[in-house]
Amino acid sequence: MHKLKQALSLHQQGQLAPAAALYREVLAGIPNHADALHFLGVLESQRGNSDVGLPLIDRAIAANPNNVAALYNRANVLRDLERFSDSLAGYDRVLALKADHVPALNNRGVVLHNLGRLNEALVSYSRALGLKPDHVDVLTNLGNAHVELKQFDEALSSYDRALAIAPHDAAAHFGRGNAFIGLGRFDDALQSYDRALKAAPDEARVLNNRGNALERLSRLDEALVCYDRVVRLDPKHAEALHNRGNLLIQLKRYGEALESYERALATRPEYPDALYGRGYALMELKRYDDAIAAFEQLLAARADYPYALGMMLHAKRTACDWRDASTLVSQTVRAVREGKRAVTPLAFLAVSDSAEDNARCARIVIGDKYGSAPQPMWRGERYRHERIRVAYVSADFNMHAVATQMAGVFERHDRRAFETIAISHGLDDKSEMRSRLERAFDRFVDVRNRSDRDIAALLRQEEVDIAVDLTGLTGRSRPGIFAFRPAGLQAQHLGFPGTMGADFIDYVIADRVVIPENEERHYSEKVVTLPDSYLPTDPSRGIAQAPSRAQAGLPEPGFVFCSFNNGYKFSPELFDVWMRLLKGTEGAVLWLPDANDAARRNLAREARTRGVDPARLLFAAYETRAEDHLARLSLADLFLDTLPYNAHSTACDALWAGLPVLTCRGHSFAGRVAASQLQAAGLSELITDTLESYERVAMTLAGDAAMLQTIRTRLAQIRRQCPLFDADLFARHLEAAYAQMYERHRRGLPPQSFSVARVGTS
Repeated sequence: MHKLKQALSLHQQGQLAPAAALYREVLAGIPNHADALHFLGVLESQRGNSDVGLPLIDRAIAANPNNVAALYNRANVLRDLERFSDSLAGYDRVLALKADHVPALNNRGVVLHNLGRLNEALVSYSRALGLKPDHVDVLTNLGNAHVELKQFDEALSSYDRALAIAPHDAAAHFGRGNAFIGLGRFDDALQSYDRALKAAPDEARVLNNRGNALERLSRLDEALVCYDRVVRLDPKHAEALHNRGNLLIQLKRYGEALESYERALATRPEYPDALYGRGYALMELKRYDDAIAAFEQLLAARADYPYALGMMLHAKRTACDWRDASTLVSQTVRAVREGKRAVTPLAFLAVSDSAEDNARCARIVIGDKYGSAPQPMWRGERYRHERIRVAYVSADFNMHAVATQMAGVFERHDRRAFETIAISHGLDDKSEMRSRLERAFDRFVDVRNRSDRDIAALLRQEEVDIAVDLTGLTGRSRPGIFAFRPAGLQAQHLGFPGTMGADFIDYVIADRVVIPENEERHYSEKVVTLPDSYLPTDPSRGIAQAPSRAQAGLPEPGFVFCSFNNGYKFSPELFDVWMRLLKGTEGAVLWLPDANDAARRNLAREARTRGVDPARLLFAAYETRAEDHLARLSLADLFLDTLPYNAHSTACDALWAGLPVLTCRGHSFAGRVAASQLQAAGLSELITDTLESYERVAMTLAGDAAMLQTIRTRLAQIRRQCPLFDADLFARHLEAAYAQMYERHRRGLPPQSFSVARVGTS
């Protein structure tokens, strides 16, 4: 048939409109012409009219049930419509008629991949390669399945076979880059993506993943350029918009991040990754009610989305929204006990007083994010330096609580015995503290624009004897550095109050209060017990002239309870106690930090519900100067600690300012930190073990001015004498810990828990 041949020729040239007209002329004469029906059905599907095309192909098959080509193309159309199960049945029907149909075997593998049946996909690709070993598309798709199965070396082998046949194949270079991402070889991934872009310069998915590689290399500005280019090419590229949002979060450009997530959601309204990012950005913008709504929407769509439950809980806690507190906490604890990726460890500490559950939560996160341990960089070398070389790795070498606590210790290290290096992967805030820290070390290295692998390589190159993680499992943490095992000894201290649950951290620095001996079993690290508190302090901190109570917005007469903890540490159970204290103490007020609008509204409602006038809750604005904040703390009468997550540096601030801290000792590291400080300060009478005794002591102190004054006087007298505020003593104890770790290591002995002897004792 001349018209059919002419139509097919036009079709193959991409001239779809005239081809379609000729196909229809054929069908006008022979309505059931199988080939005309088939080819017109394919053409209409190519034009996006599958609702027209698919019935035409079905008519062709009805006319000739064994038409392999029509059956194959029908399966392809169903695949493009994401009707994967129907498509799979179609390919199976093709293969029943022609078992050596390589394209059907290949596409069958793709559909199985889309259905998540990856091992079956491998079998289908292998059958195809048995028939045609040099089929580039099959080799590339085989590599893609291996990547999905995290079989990255096998994936590279498949891609390399494809590239040996077709050296410029963009899809194979792209897949090879994805395999390198999985292996953590981000420089190699970047090279592969660049080769793919030479073949396909405007391929959006390649540009997007190239941005991912740049991001993992901490080349954030370049990554942003990549994502912006993708979005210019395709303004509705949801994945690139999502990745762009994540990058802007890292750059702390939260408003722009939110806009990027919202653009992604305009394209894909139920896109879970973008919903999660949107909730996170809203939290950073302190729009907690909106953040809670975003996480609720995400959980409604994907109840098992990793860490979404914990983020919603954290948003609610930060907003002091406790309306479904017990249910949400129980749900989160249950999820952790079931091994689910439900909550980040830091957020979990605010609701869990179980060392066992906290350890389980940490192990889940480490297993999820760092489960495939890379080849260790340290290979058993013993360097034998003249001085023990200690590297402190942190995101917080700036105006941050960790720096405030440790600065005096860094400055007091014995430089005859220890060489210290700062590895800073956080913000340079140009503060006075930053300048002070840069002077405090033998070497200070800013690595914020380097990848985990590169930072680990630097530690290995520096021949570090002991690498100390000061960030732990907090929001700015980078455990991936330590996962490369760049040093023979790796420890964690201060930044995270609990176990990291990682086999690549050898020691945790603690004291006997925060980790009692019978609790050591919950720690993946060996426990180094310091004689006093594990928490260092800087006794050089100044305190400004105290304002009057009126200047600070406080009543001149009346008892002032205060709790300057973050709002997420507050709980309804503790708030019950605080409100009873206000009702039982005439004229008393509760002084809290002015964290966010939602928290103020919710706390006012909770006070009113408990029969307390919300006007008795006073909120202090953020004070930028530490010395001014310390000065105003002295205006309060009693600091009320939180549980299960105590005040840490905040309690230290209060005690340094001369303000007594009342704590209830919990059952986890995070819940015992204030008790550790009080014991080291010689104020153990302010440590209670139940909320009932906590309330009773608080009420007693509020009603007995003489007793409280006695405590304040003693605190003022011992402040510069007690171990808690003796940075020289702390530095000597910490160095003794390092020396003992190092001596065992030098002798080839494995890490072991031990206690450091108090200086001056044998």
